[in-house]
Amino acid sequence: MEGRDPEDLDLEPVQKVLLGEGLEVKCFHSAPEPVTPVVLRKTACYIVSAVVFNSKNEVLMVQEAKQQCFGRWYLPAGRMEEGESITQALQREVREEAGLEVEPKSLVLVEEQGTQWIRFTFLAAVTGGTLKTEAQADAESLQASWWDRESPLPLRGRDILPLIDVGLQYLKRAPYPALLPVAMPCSVICQRLLLVFTGGRPDNPGADLWILLGSDGDFGRHLPITLAVKRHPVTWAAQRLVQECMPSICNQLYVHTWGILGVQHSAGNGCMAGSTDGICFNTLVSVELAGGGEPAGRPPSVEIQTFTWHRVEDQDLRGLILQRLRGGASLPVHSLY
Repeated sequence: MEGRDPEDLDLEPVQKVLLGEGLEVKCFHSAPEPVTPVVLRKTACYIVSAVVFNSKNEVLMVQEAKQQCFGRWYLPAGRMEEGESITQALQREVREEAGLEVEPKSLVLVEEQGTQWIRFTFLAAVTGGTLKTEAQADAESLQASWWDRESPLPLRGRDILPLIDVGLQYLKRAPYPALLPVAMPCSVICQRLLLVFTGGRPDNPGADLWILLGSDGDFGRHLPITLAVKRHPVTWAAQRLVQECMPSICNQLYVHTWGILGVQHSAGNGCMAGSTDGICFNTLVSVELAGGGEPAGRPPSVEIQTFTWHRVEDQDLRGLILQRLRGGASLPVHSLY
């Protein structure tokens, strides 16, 4: 459909998403039938890891007690348990493995490993407790210690080195506002997409700006929500949506996931087990012509009646979106599939 400006469009939810707030998940615009709720540790696995620095910028490490990696060192990390929020899982893992109480400061990275797991890495600060010693060794860990990142240390895996780097970069200069999960229920792993098209380069203050909107007929027009793809739960949903609603031109378009603006998850709060194990990722995505040609003045045609482009006229909202695009000011997400 040709881009237009719906009179009944409420732009406040768009601004909330940009500011890291949550919105209720009411419907799905791109999803297989039927939609089946995910169940933690059965059809979904979430892992948390903590990057914690002391005043010397040494990083907190724990020595593994598991037989397959006995004696090696790793960041405090582990699987989320049933009934936990993401931050509660983080605090429990650090307490059990390192003996310390921590306060999460911000998510610094989200990673996906195909259908196996989604890992949430937090920058956190110590608020109490005492460092676990060898005398306190148990099934969770042998001990904890601070590592200067230069002294030789037998690591369980080098995959944590980029996590430490990202945490240190955020500590020195936060590239985006502090981002913590918002307590809002969701039954599946899905994405709410702030999918934008600019009629010029994002660094051009005069560029036209459009956002893609979906409608289910009941709630008016709002940001589209698409069910996650199993192999790429976080990074592929936008690509699939573009293929579905712009099939004639999708092979001429470049879809770029800039990052996550917000994460929504609820620990259950008395709900039936498995009904709130899902996560909604509010994600910033742009679409542009592939091949580096001059961008068109109008967005590509949408071929499904439930979608339309909305030209952003509100200058404050427009400026906020362009700021995110220019600065990449959103939580990075990596696919390790």
